[in-house]
Order: sequence, then C-alpha cells, then structure tokens
Amino acid sequence: MDEIRKYFEKKVKITDQEWNVFSSKLVRNQFPRKTLLLKSGQTENYLSFIEKGIIRFYITKKESDFTFSFSFENEFVSAYDSFLTQTPCAYDLETLSDTILWQISFNDLQAIYAETEIGNTIGRFASEGLYLENVKREISLLTETAEQRYLNLFTEQPHLIQKVPLKYIASYIGITPQALSRIRRRIY
Repeated sequence: MDEIRKYFEKKVKITDQEWNVFSSKLVRNQFPRKTLLLKSGQTENYLSFIEKGIIRFYITKKESDFTFSFSFENEFVSAYDSFLTQTPCAYDLETLSDTILWQISFNDLQAIYAETEIGNTIGRFASEGLYLENVKREISLLTETAEQRYLNLFTEQPHLIQKVPLKYIASYIGITPQALSRIRRRIY
C-alpha cells in the first residue's frame, strides 16, 4: 500500500487523514497466474493498483486472441472505459503471473471524491496515467515499425520479454509470432 501513496505523492502531498480515508477503502486481493479478472460483457467495478504481477488486455477472436495492452507492477489497471461508464466491457483482462492487486470499488471511489479534497486529484492522476499509456501505444502503432516497437518494449520493460509468452508480445506489437521470430533473429 505504501507504493500507492508514493505514486500519488510524486505529484501531490496527501495528508495522513486523507490517506487514511482513501486507504481504508482499498482491498488487497491475490490472483494466481492465468486468472480472468474481467470477461468481455462484464462491467468493471474496480480501479486497481498492481503490487505484483502482469495483466494482459485482449480481445478474443476466432483464430487467436489480440493482445492490445499490458499493465505492470506499480501501475494502475482497469477496464477504465467500462469503469467510468459502468457499462459492459468489450475485452478481457487476465493475469499473466501471480498477481497482487489493491482494489477500490467504483462506489467507494465516488465516496472518496465526495469526502476528501484530495479525492478528485487522486482520481485524476490514476486516470491520467491510464490515458497516457494508451496514447503512447496508439502513437507507437502509427509511427514506428514493428522492430522499433519491439526494441522500445525491450528497453522500457525488459522483464516483460522474460515473463510474457512471445505470442502475446507479437500480438501486442501488431505482428505474427513468425514475424517476431524474424525480428529477434536479426537483432540477436
């Protein structure tokens, strides 16, 4: 839970009283590897902070899954569009490793917004982080080659390459596993 406070205090000071209100609503949950946290058609009820683990966002297709995002330790994770609108999600979230999440429900977060001055700031920082990751990914897909995307991923998240199956990495950077194998042969 200390990591969550550190995350916020990079940007704004939180009083102990405000932190106590916020942290009293957090619930720590553990999930084994390959747990489906949210299935397409369900509504996201939690904004979560990852203490440990990796989470994959994907859309199920007939021939194979399309992985479009990952979330890592010390980041917020949520099917945020579903969370904000409280409508069903169009994709799945799955743990790729044993995962520990600190979760706050939609209703509890709304109560924090109403009860504390810092509540809206906390919500804004969490949503800004999720938004910035999505924009970065979109720009990468539009402006970089698959090889550049792979190298960026390897530079920014080196542990990802060791912990995530290559078929998910290939899908994430927008290529087939065979094309990723060719890129890896060229690089190494």
